[in-house]
Amino acid sequence: MTSYHRPAAGLRVRGTVVVVPGRGETPATYARFGARLAYDAYQVVVTGQPAADPGAPGPYERALSGLLAAAVAAASEEFSGLVRPLVLVGADQSAAGIAALTARADPSALWWPQGVVLAGLPGYGLRSETGPDAGGLWDEELDIRTRCPVHRSVLGDDRGVRRGTLAQAVPDELLDAAYHSTAAVPRLFLAGTEDLLADYDALARAAKALPAARLAVVRGAHHDVLNDLQHRSVAAEVVVFLEALRDDLSAIVTVPATAW
Repeated sequence: MTSYHRPAAGLRVRGTVVVVPGRGETPATYARFGARLAYDAYQVVVTGQPAADPGAPGPYERALSGLLAAAVAAASEEFSGLVRPLVLVGADQSAAGIAALTARADPSALWWPQGVVLAGLPGYGLRSETGPDAGGLWDEELDIRTRCPVHRSVLGDDRGVRRGTLAQAVPDELLDAAYHSTAAVPRLFLAGTEDLLADYDALARAAKALPAARLAVVRGAHHDVLNDLQHRSVAAEVVVFLEALRDDLSAIVTVPATAW
C-alpha cells in the first residue's frame, strides 16, 4: 500500500519525492526517511513493489513505469498538485530499475524526473548468502542490511517484509542499464562502506561517465544505506541534492577552510 508524507501546514512545498523500496521491503520501511524529507518541506510518496518478476527485465520495467505513473498521479491528487522538481528514489533492485528506465524510457512519460537517487545499487552477481536456499538466518540478513536497532525492529516487526530476497541476484540486464547509462538526468549514488552487495569500482566508473552525477559513500553504512545508523546524515545528503536541483545543480554551501 502506498504511503504519503506531507510537509507541515504553512510550509512552502519545495518538491516531490517518489520512493520505490528494494527487495523484500514495504512502504513502512521508509516511514522515517519520508518523514525527514517532509520535515524539510518535500512531499513524499512511498510506493509498493512493481507487480512483475525482475528476472524478466522488459515486463519488470513496464510494471515499474506503470507504478511510477500511478504514484505521480496519486501524489498530484493527494497533495492537490505535483510540485517540482520531481525526484525518484530507488533502493537496492529498484535503484537498478529506475536507472534502467531513465536510460531507455521516453522523457515525455508522466513520471519523468528532474533527478534520481540510487541507494544501495547492487553489483553484478553479488547476492546475500543468507537466503532460505542457503540456510541463512534472519539475523544474518539483518546484519547485511543494517546495524541500526530501530530499523532492524521495523523490518522484523513488519509482516509484509519478504525475508531472504537479498539472496536473489539482480538481473544483469538491469544492472547494465544502471551502470552504463549516459542519460542526462542528474543522479545521486549512495553506498555504504560496509555494503557487502556493492561494487564500489563500478559505482565510481558509472558516476564519472555520467554528465551529472554524484557518488556519496557513507562511512560505516551497510546495504540499507537510507536507513542505517547514519540515516540523519544520509537524509541530509539527499536534501542537499534536492536543493541543488532547485538551483541548476549549483553548490549552495562551499567550504573554503575546515579543520575536520
